[in-house]
Amino acid sequence: MSSAAYGKNGRHETVTFLGNDQKNASKGKKTGLVVGVVLALLVLAAVAGVLIWLFVVKPKTLQQEKAPTLGAQRITLTRVFSGQMRLIDVPYSAAYEDPKSPEFTDTAETLQDILKQTFSKDPVLSKYYNMSVVSAFSDGLIAYHWTQFVVPPKELEILPKLTEERVLDVLRRGIRQEGKRSLQSFTITDITASLTDPRMAINPRTQNCFFRLEADSKAQSFQSPGFPDNYPVPSRCQWQIRAPKDKAILVKFPKFNVEDDCSNNYVFIYNSLSADEAQAITQKCGQRPPTNPLEVISSNNIMLLNLITDGDVQRPGFRAEYSAVPITTGQKCGGVLTNLSGNISSPHYPSFYPPSVDCTWTINVPAGMNIRVKFTMFRMKEPQVNIRVCHKDYVEILGTKYCGERSMLALTSANNTMTINFHSDKSYTDKGFMAVYSAYDPKNPCPGQFTCTTGMCISKELQCDGWNDCGDMSDERKCQCEEDHFSCANGLCKPKYWVCDQVNDCGDNSDEKQCSCQKNQLRCGDGTCLPNSVICDGKKDCKDGSDEASCKESVGICTAFTFTCKNKECVNKINAECDKVNDCPDGSDEEGCDCGERPYKHNRIVGGQNADVGEWPWQVSLHYGTNGHTCGASIISNKWLLSAAHCFASLDPSYRDTSSWQTYSGMQDQEKDDSNVQMRDVKTIITHQDYNSMTQDNDIALLELKEPLVFSSTIHPICLPASSHVFPPGMPCWVTGWGALREGGRASRVLQKAEVKIINDTVCDEVTEGQVTSRMLCSGFLAGGVDACQGDSGGPLVCLSEANIWFQSGIVSWGEGCARRNKPGVYTRLTKFRDWIRRHSGV
Repeated sequence: MSSAAYGKNGRHETVTFLGNDQKNASKGKKTGLVVGVVLALLVLAAVAGVLIWLFVVKPKTLQQEKAPTLGAQRITLTRVFSGQMRLIDVPYSAAYEDPKSPEFTDTAETLQDILKQTFSKDPVLSKYYNMSVVSAFSDGLIAYHWTQFVVPPKELEILPKLTEERVLDVLRRGIRQEGKRSLQSFTITDITASLTDPRMAINPRTQNCFFRLEADSKAQSFQSPGFPDNYPVPSRCQWQIRAPKDKAILVKFPKFNVEDDCSNNYVFIYNSLSADEAQAITQKCGQRPPTNPLEVISSNNIMLLNLITDGDVQRPGFRAEYSAVPITTGQKCGGVLTNLSGNISSPHYPSFYPPSVDCTWTINVPAGMNIRVKFTMFRMKEPQVNIRVCHKDYVEILGTKYCGERSMLALTSANNTMTINFHSDKSYTDKGFMAVYSAYDPKNPCPGQFTCTTGMCISKELQCDGWNDCGDMSDERKCQCEEDHFSCANGLCKPKYWVCDQVNDCGDNSDEKQCSCQKNQLRCGDGTCLPNSVICDGKKDCKDGSDEASCKESVGICTAFTFTCKNKECVNKINAECDKVNDCPDGSDEEGCDCGERPYKHNRIVGGQNADVGEWPWQVSLHYGTNGHTCGASIISNKWLLSAAHCFASLDPSYRDTSSWQTYSGMQDQEKDDSNVQMRDVKTIITHQDYNSMTQDNDIALLELKEPLVFSSTIHPICLPASSHVFPPGMPCWVTGWGALREGGRASRVLQKAEVKIINDTVCDEVTEGQVTSRMLCSGFLAGGVDACQGDSGGPLVCLSEANIWFQSGIVSWGEGCARRNKPGVYTRLTKFRDWIRRHSGV
């Protein structure tokens, strides 16, 4: 599913020097000497001007555009390469684990001199060589090293020549000779080097924030500096963890809260004692919920953990637990499975699987039966990996490799045997997978159900309903479309309210062909077609002004799409507010934007299912009297909630009495006693003065709390859209609530989420038989028959902007039943009530 995208007008700041090109002609006779002096002064002035431009004006200009972080500046001027090398015929002792021991110091200094001499032989590397440091040793004897090169600002063009290939070539050609020439002769082999963030180049003999840890079978803990308060900025910390020779290391993070900016703030973990990219396990930032903790494991008895912080925001950091566990090998995972059903998972699931592991499962069931396997979790993502090739970590089944992240993967065998291979290389790991398998009779694979070509079984009611329930569209082919569905040119059936939503739902675009203008025409927001020549001509040709939206040349033309700044200027840019770009001269488009972000980091959200803790931190549960959950609401500030007027419009006056209501913020489970949930009494209930209980028009209400909320990881406000904000047809959004899981059913105990998409207003009006007003919007469900239902009323419909900020587009208002065919949910359109909300709440 794709959504309509709107381009942004980049505003590049420039500096223009105005020359005085009308000089008065010099009068009088000048001697050669005077002319020479003048020319010299002009040259000096020009040089001074260039220097001022380079070192004063230009830095300020760049800073105005986007000031580079301290870390980014250092990376620009510095190149660090980390790796390891093996020393042949050198006996290993425990003294090598202590950076202050004579054995460590003597050997490290000798190796550092060897590295220095090796790089001195290269004409390019020798010029910029700064230092080499041996940071650790491990059994073998393996030495871990890094080397730093520093380039002056005036020679930045040389940086592309400082490559891993060049460094490795110099080391492999020269280090053996230098090792033999040194006073303490070494035979060096197996040398590696990879480009590393210079901030991780730490010398354990001089670094203050450096720690050596010894893991055993008993869990021990360590934490970032300052935890549970804030870590210092900047921080450069490193932990070397070792375990007995025949063990691996497991590290769990019960608490993890690092600023969500992985370029400047992160924890980086290695399957090594060197920050070698080829040995990386994972790099993480952000805040992780308790339901999705970070847990990593090594493939050997060493691990390196780095904490790097740069930036303006301080966070608590982390608390970690570490222990020694048995090393995972191919003999310890996989096996032969003969039961008719069972589970298979990657090693240590749900912890990250270890690097350098191969597992093979062979499933054998009785003759005459086939095997079905379905993955309930599949996540093997790795930087710069083509998921069509899967050349690093993968699961291989029936001759095909699978990697990346998949919301649906189901496969079947052609006989009674299936082999599943799992492979992880030595760098980067992830959560892995969980799968269930079962044997079935190929003559009757899905008794009483529809059989997908993947072997999955689904309810017959889901066949030919317009949704890809099988994952391969096999349930939607060869269908006879019903009256309430659109018949695609390729034979597929799609709900009628998906027609003309600017999304190619059919796959052949036949559901959008009758809605589009010609190639040389513009389609206005109301569907009118006009020549392309009217675009950005400084005139409002479309009634809604959409022909002048996002036109840099049309500054000052105010349309339905323009954002109005506090100083009354108009910004001709789609959805200018809270997009992390200052478009208004007074910066008012970015004011009040501490909203719409989820403090916790979650896995990709798929399907209609239970919401995770903190996944929708603006969701509120409204309890009426002793009836429990009655309606939903959303947090728009620490003292104001947004809900639907119909929740309080009843013949029973107690529904309008503030003492009848309790609000619960930060709740996920209605029956769980959670200390993170904040209960607040209601001070004021404001329903819209024009609310119509017959038509549900103006179905909006504000609730003022007696005591303010304290924002946290699970409690955070949603962003309100400006009146000009556009939520285009076809845009995927999410509706949440504790409503009934099905029509006429009981309310859900756990917060539910469902993906829906915005529906074209014209089509919405048609399928609702003219019952919608301009203050309503429709959205149809994508998640397998899950939709807003009873008990979800007043809850939010939220959409993710291009700037990765969540905006509330609607309030659950009304609909015919729950998830009925061609009966989309109807929501209060928030863009029509932005001024009303501001006038009554100040938000």
